[in-house]
Amino acid sequence: MSKVLVIGAGGVGSVAVHKMAMNADIFPDITLASRRKFKCDAIADSVKTRTGVTIKTAEVDADNIEATAALIREIGATHVVNLALPYQDLTIMEACLSTGAHYMDTANYEPRDEAKFEYHWQWAYQDRFKDAGLMALLGSGFDPGVTSVFTTWLRKHHFDRIDTLDILDCNGGDHGQHFATNFNPEINIREVTAVARHWENGDWVETPPMSVKQQFDFEAVGPKTMYLMYHEEIESLKTHLPEIQRIRFWMTFGEAYITHLNVLQNVGMTRIDPVMYEGREIVPLQFLKAVLPEPSSLGETTKGKTNIGVIATGLGKDGKEKTLYLYNICDHEDAYAETGNQAVSYTTGVPAMIGAAMMVTGTWNGDGVFNMEQMDPDPFMDMLNKHGLPWQVKELDGPLTF
Repeated sequence: MSKVLVIGAGGVGSVAVHKMAMNADIFPDITLASRRKFKCDAIADSVKTRTGVTIKTAEVDADNIEATAALIREIGATHVVNLALPYQDLTIMEACLSTGAHYMDTANYEPRDEAKFEYHWQWAYQDRFKDAGLMALLGSGFDPGVTSVFTTWLRKHHFDRIDTLDILDCNGGDHGQHFATNFNPEINIREVTAVARHWENGDWVETPPMSVKQQFDFEAVGPKTMYLMYHEEIESLKTHLPEIQRIRFWMTFGEAYITHLNVLQNVGMTRIDPVMYEGREIVPLQFLKAVLPEPSSLGETTKGKTNIGVIATGLGKDGKEKTLYLYNICDHEDAYAETGNQAVSYTTGVPAMIGAAMMVTGTWNGDGVFNMEQMDPDPFMDMLNKHGLPWQVKELDGPLTF
Protein backbone atom coordinates (compact mmCIF):
# COMPACT_ATOMS: atom_id res chain seq x y z
CA MET A 1 0.00 0.00 0.00
CA SER A 2 1.28 3.44 -0.89
CA LYS A 3 1.86 5.97 1.87
CA VAL A 4 2.22 9.57 0.75
CA LEU A 5 3.99 12.29 2.68
CA VAL A 6 3.09 15.82 1.53
CA ILE A 7 5.51 18.50 2.73
CA GLY A 8 4.19 22.07 2.67
CA ALA A 9 1.06 23.54 4.25
CA GLY A 10 0.43 26.55 2.03
CA GLY A 11 -2.42 26.93 -0.43
CA VAL A 12 -1.01 24.38 -2.88
CA GLY A 13 -0.46 21.80 -0.16
CA SER A 14 -4.00 22.37 1.07
CA VAL A 15 -5.51 21.83 -2.38
CA ALA A 16 -3.36 18.75 -3.01
CA VAL A 17 -4.36 16.92 0.18
CA HIS A 18 -8.03 17.85 -0.26
CA LYS A 19 -7.94 16.34 -3.75
CA MET A 20 -5.98 13.30 -2.55
CA ALA A 21 -8.59 12.71 0.14
CA MET A 22 -11.27 12.85 -2.56
CA ASN A 23 -9.41 9.97 -4.24
CA ALA A 24 -8.85 7.73 -1.24
CA ASP A 25 -8.72 4.65 -3.45
CA ILE A 26 -5.43 5.98 -4.85
CA PHE A 27 -4.25 7.69 -1.66
CA PRO A 28 -5.32 5.54 1.31
CA ASP A 29 -2.65 6.94 3.66
CA ILE A 30 -1.81 10.67 3.63
CA THR A 31 0.42 12.64 6.00
CA LEU A 32 0.77 16.42 5.74
CA ALA A 33 3.90 17.92 7.30
CA SER A 34 5.29 21.41 7.71
CA ARG A 35 7.55 23.43 9.96
CA ARG A 36 4.36 24.82 11.53
CA LYS A 37 2.18 21.85 12.46
CA PHE A 38 -0.78 24.02 13.44
CA LYS A 39 -1.23 24.90 9.76
CA CYS A 40 -1.30 21.20 8.90
CA ASP A 41 -3.86 20.58 11.63
CA ALA A 42 -6.13 23.33 10.28
CA ILE A 43 -5.95 21.85 6.78
CA ALA A 44 -6.62 18.36 8.17
CA ASP A 45 -9.75 19.69 9.90
CA SER A 46 -10.95 21.16 6.60
CA VAL A 47 -10.25 17.89 4.78
CA LYS A 48 -12.24 15.97 7.39
CA THR A 49 -15.16 18.42 7.17
CA ARG A 50 -15.25 18.50 3.38
CA THR A 51 -14.49 14.86 2.56
CA GLY A 52 -14.93 12.81 5.72
CA VAL A 53 -11.37 11.53 5.35
CA THR A 54 -8.84 11.72 8.17
CA ILE A 55 -5.27 12.62 7.25
CA LYS A 56 -2.30 12.59 9.59
CA THR A 57 -0.14 15.61 10.36
CA ALA A 58 3.44 16.08 11.48
CA GLU A 59 6.08 18.72 12.10
CA VAL A 60 9.25 18.73 10.01
CA ASP A 61 12.13 21.05 9.20
CA ALA A 62 12.58 20.37 5.48
CA ASP A 63 15.91 22.20 5.51
CA ASN A 64 17.25 19.34 7.63
CA ILE A 65 17.98 16.14 5.69
CA GLU A 66 18.18 13.93 8.78
CA ALA A 67 14.94 15.24 10.28
CA THR A 68 13.10 14.82 6.98
CA ALA A 69 14.48 11.31 6.51
CA ALA A 70 13.48 10.40 10.06
CA LEU A 71 9.88 11.42 9.37
CA ILE A 72 9.82 9.47 6.10
CA ARG A 73 10.98 6.37 7.98
CA GLU A 74 8.61 6.94 10.89
CA ILE A 75 5.50 6.96 8.71
CA GLY A 76 6.85 4.51 6.13
CA ALA A 77 6.27 6.90 3.23
CA THR A 78 6.64 5.36 -0.22
CA HIS A 79 6.23 8.71 -2.00
CA VAL A 80 7.16 12.24 -0.94
CA VAL A 81 5.29 15.14 -2.55
CA ASN A 82 7.35 18.29 -2.04
CA LEU A 83 5.09 21.36 -1.97
CA ALA A 84 7.43 23.34 0.27
CA LEU A 85 9.77 26.14 -0.83
CA PRO A 86 12.03 25.52 -3.85
CA TYR A 87 15.05 26.19 -1.62
CA GLN A 88 14.28 22.84 0.01
CA ASP A 89 14.15 20.64 -3.10
CA LEU A 90 17.65 19.24 -2.74
CA THR A 91 17.42 18.43 0.96
CA ILE A 92 14.14 16.58 0.40
CA MET A 93 15.62 14.71 -2.58
CA GLU A 94 18.54 13.68 -0.37
CA ALA A 95 16.12 12.48 2.31
CA CYS A 96 14.26 10.41 -0.29
CA LEU A 97 17.47 8.79 -1.49
CA SER A 98 18.48 7.90 2.06
CA THR A 99 15.11 6.27 2.78
CA GLY A 100 14.12 4.71 -0.55
CA ALA A 101 11.12 6.97 -1.20
CA HIS A 102 10.03 8.30 -4.59
CA TYR A 103 10.06 12.09 -5.02
CA MET A 104 7.84 14.69 -6.72
CA ASP A 105 7.72 18.50 -6.71
CA THR A 106 6.07 21.42 -8.50
CA ALA A 107 8.93 23.92 -8.84
CA ASN A 108 12.64 23.59 -9.50
CA TYR A 109 15.41 24.32 -7.06
CA GLU A 110 16.81 27.78 -6.51
CA PRO A 111 19.38 28.88 -3.93
CA ARG A 112 18.25 31.25 -1.20
CA ASP A 113 20.98 33.79 -1.86
CA GLU A 114 20.57 34.05 -5.64
CA ALA A 115 17.40 34.53 -7.69
CA LYS A 116 18.36 31.87 -10.20
CA PHE A 117 16.08 28.92 -10.78
CA GLU A 118 17.41 26.23 -13.12
CA TYR A 119 17.04 22.47 -13.41
CA HIS A 120 20.72 21.54 -13.56
CA TRP A 121 20.95 21.12 -9.79
CA GLN A 122 18.20 18.51 -9.82
CA TRP A 123 19.14 16.89 -13.13
CA ALA A 124 22.49 16.13 -11.49
CA TYR A 125 20.63 13.56 -9.34
CA GLN A 126 19.77 11.41 -12.38
CA ASP A 127 22.32 8.65 -11.77
CA ARG A 128 21.73 8.50 -8.03
CA PHE A 129 17.96 8.05 -8.39
CA LYS A 130 18.43 5.59 -11.26
CA ASP A 131 20.94 3.50 -9.33
CA ALA A 132 18.60 3.50 -6.31
CA GLY A 133 15.66 2.31 -8.43
CA LEU A 134 13.70 5.44 -7.51
CA MET A 135 11.70 7.95 -9.53
CA ALA A 136 11.89 11.72 -9.16
CA LEU A 137 9.23 13.68 -11.06
CA LEU A 138 9.96 17.39 -11.39
CA GLY A 139 7.52 20.24 -11.89
CA SER A 140 4.06 18.70 -11.56
CA GLY A 141 2.18 21.97 -11.08
CA PHE A 142 0.46 23.96 -13.80
CA ASP A 143 3.36 26.01 -15.07
CA PRO A 144 5.62 24.17 -14.97
CA GLY A 145 3.69 20.95 -15.27
CA VAL A 146 0.40 21.03 -17.14
CA THR A 147 1.89 23.39 -19.73
CA SER A 148 4.50 20.75 -20.57
CA VAL A 149 1.84 18.03 -20.73
CA PHE A 150 -0.26 20.27 -22.98
CA THR A 151 2.74 20.63 -25.29
CA THR A 152 3.50 16.92 -25.53
CA TRP A 153 -0.20 16.10 -26.01
CA LEU A 154 -0.33 18.50 -28.96
CA ARG A 155 2.88 17.03 -30.33
CA LYS A 156 1.55 13.48 -29.98
CA HIS A 157 -1.90 14.01 -31.46
CA HIS A 158 -1.77 17.05 -33.74
CA PHE A 159 1.78 17.91 -34.85
CA ASP A 160 4.63 16.19 -36.63
CA ARG A 161 6.80 19.14 -35.59
CA ILE A 162 6.33 22.13 -33.29
CA ASP A 163 8.26 25.22 -34.37
CA THR A 164 7.17 27.85 -31.85
CA LEU A 165 5.56 27.61 -28.43
CA ASP A 166 4.09 30.38 -26.29
CA ILE A 167 2.97 29.72 -22.72
CA LEU A 168 0.31 32.18 -21.52
CA ASP A 169 -0.59 32.53 -17.84
CA CYS A 170 -3.47 34.88 -17.06
CA ASN A 171 -4.96 35.48 -13.63
CA GLY A 172 -8.08 37.57 -14.07
CA GLY A 173 -9.00 37.36 -10.40
CA ASP A 174 -9.50 40.30 -8.04
CA HIS A 175 -8.70 39.69 -4.36
CA GLY A 176 -9.66 43.17 -3.18
CA GLN A 177 -6.22 43.96 -1.74
CA HIS A 178 -4.10 46.97 -2.66
CA PHE A 179 -1.10 44.67 -3.20
CA ALA A 180 -0.81 40.94 -2.63
CA THR A 181 0.66 37.93 -4.41
CA ASN A 182 -1.35 34.83 -5.21
CA PHE A 183 1.42 32.48 -4.13
CA ASN A 184 4.45 32.78 -1.85
CA PRO A 185 5.40 36.49 -2.06
CA GLU A 186 9.11 35.82 -1.79
CA ILE A 187 9.13 33.35 -4.69
CA ASN A 188 6.69 35.41 -6.77
CA ILE A 189 8.67 38.63 -6.52
CA ARG A 190 11.99 36.87 -7.17
CA GLU A 191 10.50 35.47 -10.39
CA VAL A 192 9.00 38.74 -11.57
CA THR A 193 12.10 40.84 -10.94
CA ALA A 194 14.47 38.38 -12.66
CA VAL A 195 15.92 39.07 -16.11
CA ALA A 196 13.50 37.81 -18.77
CA ARG A 197 14.83 35.00 -20.95
CA HIS A 198 13.33 33.07 -23.82
CA TRP A 199 14.69 30.40 -26.15
CA GLU A 200 15.13 31.22 -29.82
CA ASN A 201 17.12 29.55 -32.60
CA GLY A 202 19.31 27.52 -30.27
CA ASP A 203 20.22 30.24 -27.78
CA TRP A 204 18.92 32.27 -24.86
CA VAL A 205 17.67 35.79 -25.54
CA GLU A 206 17.68 38.12 -22.52
CA THR A 207 15.65 41.29 -21.95
CA PRO A 208 15.27 43.50 -18.87
CA PRO A 209 12.57 42.44 -16.38
CA MET A 210 9.02 43.41 -17.38
CA SER A 211 10.27 45.34 -20.43
CA VAL A 212 8.40 43.39 -23.14
CA LYS A 213 4.61 43.31 -23.03
CA GLN A 214 1.69 42.45 -25.30
CA GLN A 215 -2.09 42.63 -25.18
CA PHE A 216 -4.03 39.38 -25.46
CA ASP A 217 -7.75 38.68 -25.26
CA PHE A 218 -8.23 35.75 -22.87
CA GLU A 219 -11.47 33.80 -23.04
CA ALA A 220 -13.63 34.27 -19.91
CA VAL A 221 -11.28 37.03 -18.69
CA GLY A 222 -10.98 39.60 -21.47
CA PRO A 223 -8.06 41.70 -22.79
CA LYS A 224 -5.05 41.72 -20.47
CA THR A 225 -1.48 42.98 -20.62
CA MET A 226 1.00 40.13 -20.39
CA TYR A 227 4.74 40.39 -19.81
CA LEU A 228 7.59 38.29 -21.18
CA MET A 229 9.31 36.41 -18.34
CA TYR A 230 11.66 33.52 -17.75
CA HIS A 231 10.06 30.35 -16.44
CA GLU A 232 11.68 27.01 -15.75
CA GLU A 233 9.71 24.88 -18.20
CA ILE A 234 11.45 26.73 -21.04
CA GLU A 235 14.69 25.06 -19.97
CA SER A 236 13.26 21.55 -19.81
CA LEU A 237 11.12 21.85 -22.95
CA LYS A 238 14.00 23.09 -25.10
CA THR A 239 16.07 20.18 -23.76
CA HIS A 240 13.53 17.41 -24.31
CA LEU A 241 11.83 18.86 -27.41
CA PRO A 242 14.82 20.39 -29.22
CA GLU A 243 12.85 20.78 -32.45
CA ILE A 244 11.07 23.84 -31.01
CA GLN A 245 12.83 26.92 -32.38
CA ARG A 246 11.29 29.49 -30.05
CA ILE A 247 9.76 29.12 -26.59
CA ARG A 248 8.37 32.10 -24.67
CA PHE A 249 6.53 32.50 -21.38
CA TRP A 250 4.03 35.30 -20.71
CA MET A 251 2.24 36.28 -17.50
CA THR A 252 -0.40 38.94 -16.93
CA PHE A 253 -0.12 41.69 -14.32
CA GLY A 254 -2.35 44.66 -13.60
CA GLU A 255 -1.13 48.24 -13.53
CA ALA A 256 -1.55 48.48 -9.75
CA TYR A 257 0.67 45.43 -9.24
CA ILE A 258 3.38 46.85 -11.50
CA THR A 259 3.23 50.26 -9.79
CA HIS A 260 3.57 48.75 -6.31
CA LEU A 261 6.37 46.46 -7.46
CA ASN A 262 8.32 49.34 -8.99
CA VAL A 263 8.06 51.34 -5.77
CA LEU A 264 9.15 48.37 -3.67
CA GLN A 265 12.14 47.80 -5.95
CA ASN A 266 13.09 51.46 -5.90
CA VAL A 267 13.20 51.58 -2.10
CA GLY A 268 15.11 48.29 -1.81
CA MET A 269 12.35 46.11 -0.40
CA THR A 270 12.82 43.38 -3.02
CA ARG A 271 16.50 42.84 -2.14
CA ILE A 272 17.48 39.29 -1.19
CA ASP A 273 20.82 40.20 0.42
CA PRO A 274 20.88 40.81 4.20
CA VAL A 275 20.94 44.34 5.64
CA MET A 276 21.64 45.38 9.21
CA TYR A 277 18.67 46.66 11.21
CA GLU A 278 18.97 47.48 14.90
CA GLY A 279 21.95 45.21 15.32
CA ARG A 280 20.64 42.19 13.45
CA GLU A 281 20.57 41.02 9.86
CA ILE A 282 17.28 40.94 7.98
CA VAL A 283 16.51 40.20 4.33
CA PRO A 284 14.21 42.95 2.99
CA LEU A 285 12.20 40.60 0.76
CA GLN A 286 11.61 38.19 3.64
CA PHE A 287 10.42 41.09 5.81
CA LEU A 288 8.10 42.20 3.00
CA LYS A 289 6.69 38.68 2.82
CA ALA A 290 5.88 38.87 6.54
CA VAL A 291 3.78 42.03 6.18
CA LEU A 292 1.94 41.11 2.96
CA PRO A 293 -1.32 39.12 3.07
CA GLU A 294 -0.84 35.36 3.34
CA PRO A 295 -1.78 33.97 -0.12
CA SER A 296 -3.85 31.18 1.42
CA SER A 297 -6.02 33.85 3.08
CA LEU A 298 -7.11 35.34 -0.26
CA GLY A 299 -9.48 32.57 -1.31
CA GLU A 300 -12.58 33.90 0.39
CA THR A 301 -12.38 37.33 -1.28
CA THR A 302 -11.02 36.45 -4.73
CA LYS A 303 -13.42 36.55 -7.65
CA GLY A 304 -12.85 36.01 -11.37
CA LYS A 305 -11.10 33.38 -13.44
CA THR A 306 -7.69 32.18 -14.55
CA ASN A 307 -6.84 31.17 -18.11
CA ILE A 308 -3.57 29.28 -18.61
CA GLY A 309 -2.48 27.51 -21.76
CA VAL A 310 -0.08 27.08 -24.67
CA ILE A 311 -0.13 28.23 -28.28
CA ALA A 312 1.85 25.99 -30.63
CA THR A 313 2.62 26.54 -34.30
CA GLY A 314 4.18 23.90 -36.51
CA LEU A 315 3.68 21.18 -39.08
CA GLY A 316 0.39 19.39 -38.51
CA LYS A 317 -0.13 15.69 -39.06
CA ASP A 318 -2.03 16.63 -42.21
CA GLY A 319 1.18 18.09 -43.66
CA LYS A 320 0.02 21.70 -43.30
CA GLU A 321 1.17 24.46 -40.96
CA LYS A 322 -1.28 25.08 -38.14
CA THR A 323 -1.57 26.97 -34.86
CA LEU A 324 -3.42 25.39 -31.93
CA TYR A 325 -4.34 26.94 -28.58
CA LEU A 326 -4.82 24.51 -25.67
CA TYR A 327 -5.92 26.00 -22.36
CA ASN A 328 -7.81 25.67 -19.08
CA ILE A 329 -10.16 28.17 -17.45
CA CYS A 330 -10.55 27.96 -13.68
CA ASP A 331 -12.99 29.93 -11.51
CA HIS A 332 -11.67 31.32 -8.21
CA GLU A 333 -15.01 31.01 -6.42
CA ASP A 334 -15.53 27.42 -7.57
CA ALA A 335 -12.04 26.50 -6.38
CA TYR A 336 -12.73 28.07 -3.00
CA ALA A 337 -16.07 26.33 -2.64
CA GLU A 338 -14.45 22.94 -3.23
CA THR A 339 -11.18 23.26 -1.30
CA GLY A 340 -11.15 26.57 0.59
CA ASN A 341 -8.42 27.96 -1.69
CA GLN A 342 -8.28 30.36 -4.64
CA ALA A 343 -7.67 29.25 -8.22
CA VAL A 344 -3.93 29.96 -8.33
CA SER A 345 -3.40 27.42 -5.56
CA TYR A 346 -6.01 25.12 -7.12
CA THR A 347 -4.39 25.09 -10.56
CA THR A 348 -1.11 23.99 -8.96
CA GLY A 349 -2.48 21.68 -6.28
CA VAL A 350 -4.68 19.61 -8.60
CA PRO A 351 -1.79 18.77 -10.99
CA ALA A 352 0.33 17.93 -7.94
CA MET A 353 -2.29 15.38 -6.92
CA ILE A 354 -2.48 14.02 -10.47
CA GLY A 355 1.29 13.73 -10.80
CA ALA A 356 1.41 11.86 -7.51
CA ALA A 357 -1.42 9.60 -8.71
CA MET A 358 0.53 8.83 -11.90
CA MET A 359 3.44 7.66 -9.75
CA VAL A 360 1.49 5.86 -7.02
CA THR A 361 -0.52 3.83 -9.54
CA GLY A 362 2.52 3.07 -11.69
CA THR A 363 0.93 4.75 -14.71
CA TRP A 364 4.12 6.78 -14.95
CA ASN A 365 7.22 4.96 -13.82
CA GLY A 366 10.95 4.82 -14.34
CA ASP A 367 14.23 5.00 -12.50
CA GLY A 368 15.87 8.42 -12.49
CA VAL A 369 14.89 12.08 -12.67
CA PHE A 370 12.14 13.05 -15.10
CA ASN A 371 10.37 16.18 -16.31
CA MET A 372 6.70 16.13 -17.21
CA GLU A 373 7.21 16.27 -20.98
CA GLN A 374 9.10 12.97 -20.86
CA MET A 375 5.96 11.08 -19.83
CA ASP A 376 2.88 9.93 -21.77
CA PRO A 377 0.48 12.91 -21.62
CA ASP A 378 -2.77 11.02 -22.22
CA PRO A 379 -3.57 9.64 -18.73
CA PHE A 380 -2.66 12.97 -17.13
CA MET A 381 -4.90 14.85 -19.57
CA ASP A 382 -7.76 12.47 -18.78
CA MET A 383 -7.41 13.14 -15.05
CA LEU A 384 -7.37 16.91 -15.58
CA ASN A 385 -10.83 16.64 -17.13
CA LYS A 386 -12.11 14.46 -14.30
CA HIS A 387 -10.69 16.37 -11.34
CA GLY A 388 -11.53 20.02 -11.82
CA LEU A 389 -9.28 21.38 -14.58
CA PRO A 390 -11.07 20.66 -17.87
CA TRP A 391 -9.21 21.78 -20.97
CA GLN A 392 -10.14 22.78 -24.48
CA VAL A 393 -8.25 23.13 -27.74
CA LYS A 394 -9.01 25.31 -30.73
CA GLU A 395 -7.30 26.17 -33.98
CA LEU A 396 -6.29 29.80 -34.50
CA ASP A 397 -6.29 31.57 -37.85
CA GLY A 398 -2.51 31.73 -37.85
CA PRO A 399 0.63 32.13 -35.73
CA LEU A 400 0.92 34.90 -33.16
CA THR A 401 1.96 38.14 -34.83
CA PHE A 402 4.21 39.30 -32.00
